[in-house]
Amino acid sequence: MRVVTGACPHDCPDTCAWQVAVDPQTGRAVDIWGHAEHPFTAGKLCGKVDNYLERSYHADRLTTPLRRIGPKGQGRFQPISWAEAISEIATRTNELVEREGAESILQYSYAGTMGLLQGEGMAQRFFNKLGATRLGRTICASAGTQGMRYTLGRSVAPDPLDFEHARLIWLWGTNTLTSNMHLWPIIQRASKAGAKVVVIDPVRTRTARAADEWVPIRPGTDGALALGLMHVLIRDDLVDHDYVARGAIGFEQLCERAHEWSLDRVEAITGIPAARVEALARDYGRIKPAAIRINYGLQRHRGGGMAVRNIACLPALVGAWRERGGGVQLSSSGSFRLDLSGIERPDLLGDRKPRTFNMNRLGEALSLDPEQRRRAHLRECPNDQAPIDAGEPVHALFVYNCNPAAVAPDQGAVLRGLARDDLFTVVLEHFATDTVDWADIVLPATTQIEHWDIVRPYGHLYLGLNRPAIDPVGQSLPNSEIFRRIAQACGFDEPCFHEPDEAILAAFVDAQRDPTMATISWARLLEQGYCRLDVPDPYLPFADGEFPTPSGRCELYSQSMGDAGYDPLPTYLAPAVSAEQAQNGEILHCISPPAHSFLNSTFVNVHKFARREKQPFLLLHPDDASERGIADGTQVSVENQRGSVRLSARVTEEVVRGTVVAPGIWWAKLSPEGRNINWLSPPDETDMGAGARFFDVPVYVRACVTEVCVTEG
Repeated sequence: MRVVTGACPHDCPDTCAWQVAVDPQTGRAVDIWGHAEHPFTAGKLCGKVDNYLERSYHADRLTTPLRRIGPKGQGRFQPISWAEAISEIATRTNELVEREGAESILQYSYAGTMGLLQGEGMAQRFFNKLGATRLGRTICASAGTQGMRYTLGRSVAPDPLDFEHARLIWLWGTNTLTSNMHLWPIIQRASKAGAKVVVIDPVRTRTARAADEWVPIRPGTDGALALGLMHVLIRDDLVDHDYVARGAIGFEQLCERAHEWSLDRVEAITGIPAARVEALARDYGRIKPAAIRINYGLQRHRGGGMAVRNIACLPALVGAWRERGGGVQLSSSGSFRLDLSGIERPDLLGDRKPRTFNMNRLGEALSLDPEQRRRAHLRECPNDQAPIDAGEPVHALFVYNCNPAAVAPDQGAVLRGLARDDLFTVVLEHFATDTVDWADIVLPATTQIEHWDIVRPYGHLYLGLNRPAIDPVGQSLPNSEIFRRIAQACGFDEPCFHEPDEAILAAFVDAQRDPTMATISWARLLEQGYCRLDVPDPYLPFADGEFPTPSGRCELYSQSMGDAGYDPLPTYLAPAVSAEQAQNGEILHCISPPAHSFLNSTFVNVHKFARREKQPFLLLHPDDASERGIADGTQVSVENQRGSVRLSARVTEEVVRGTVVAPGIWWAKLSPEGRNINWLSPPDETDMGAGARFFDVPVYVRACVTEVCVTEG
């Protein structure tokens, strides 16, 4: 067998190195496994990616270009040639630019692949040259990322391999065994050495069940808990004053703010007893090293950016950054200071400044109503004002690496936009997703084992190279080649639209000038398949109190935040469902974390994983269920002002009262009544970064009797 090394492309912090065995006689991949020598992958793949070949060779794989022949939404197509598809796309694109202007064309993509080239590389070359409307890619991490930037300067974190040295580990808003599984063996080694592992989460997840302690918290109240912890740390003098004096700014002002956050106040908001908050703080102040792993779920509510900021202040207060295994990790992406200009070519845009739409407001961006389009413009902080002129309607939509008909908030508005007969929609995909059903032209894209790419992780420090292991399945093409052909057909004759993928990636690596990339070369990547950033081992980025912030310190008080219209000190913004409402059961607080067997909307159509998840369901507390006459297995209607979604109830004490949980993301076409939980998700922004509020959805839940839903209780 021929063995080819590659890198997992999926939106997961683990970014595994893999190896694929290929039969040289048939050219067919016959096995895939985790690279045994990669320090973080350590020879193991998650259950989803361990079955990646089943996805690549799936019987329903799209293998030829398609043109719509029926009404939009029905998913009826006929095969066409690549020449026909590219010609039609280029003709329609050029006509729109001539008639309506380049801003009438919108790109829509996210992390269907995290690869630098197949993700946004060649696509951005094309859209920059075109001058199309830009996209604010805010759907996942923008709120927390901004909170980290205001506090620490960048999303820089300890080496996760060093969690082994921690003696206190808080897994805060992260279901590690589902969404970061390669960190778990490291945590287990720490646990065997005596570390205490605590999970802070509204749900008793499989990770919480495996930890030493589960701390149930009401969704969206993490910022208040962090303020309560600060209160105790300062009150009981558990602060590392030497580190704070050298490495932080604003401690005196923070002391005044923390004094306002009595434990009774924190308990009333979070639902965590005051004594338990006190015990958590004392552990954090006394047990060293202390590591905090936070994830993106806890920033997907109205005050999400501030919540992450508040938590990011904690390590500086106790000097946790001094020690191997100490600190806080949201993402390691800030350690990779990559220059992407050679791949994406922003210079092709010239002096043009196209409008930018927030991807969370796709339904409004596709509206013919100017006021809705005005709301769709990206506004990342309170001082950003909506434009007076909304601009002209979008008349063409290019979708790649994303399935917005399933994953975007306010699903009803998104589908109304996609249904417009005057909207020309092109979708690059592997399968006939919900979004494909609304396309005019569908282009079959390759999977990761069929193309070149480089993948930057956000959960460790190893840059990964992906080599193609097999030829493209059917007539599928890499995203890079698809956009290369469209660009050439549109008449773009710059040399950058003729460069082959391998040459683009080699030039990208050779062009890097940041010291952290000093020892990484194209030759090393070809030989090894992955390379660690050139940073010290152990990696203690802030041990000396030097931060990449305007002040050079951890900014407990941030003037940059004040200038942007925020409170410059840690504060708390309540979620849409207040603590009183959640406690009294008037309205339930819905969150939608990933199902264990899915990755966003990927893998949903792989039968093995769909069978494992069984059906779309809703977790709710026995008290909430009893008040509504709901038993385990009851069909329920989950409702708010956007409409309703039908789910099967699972009654459990493993979710806090007042909260319901709808694991996703099921394709809408595979959900009851053709709607998934994002039908109810608001397009409203978080406090920072204009992020999505998937975990801040007020709902009513009613029991259904046959086809009719009736209110109980």
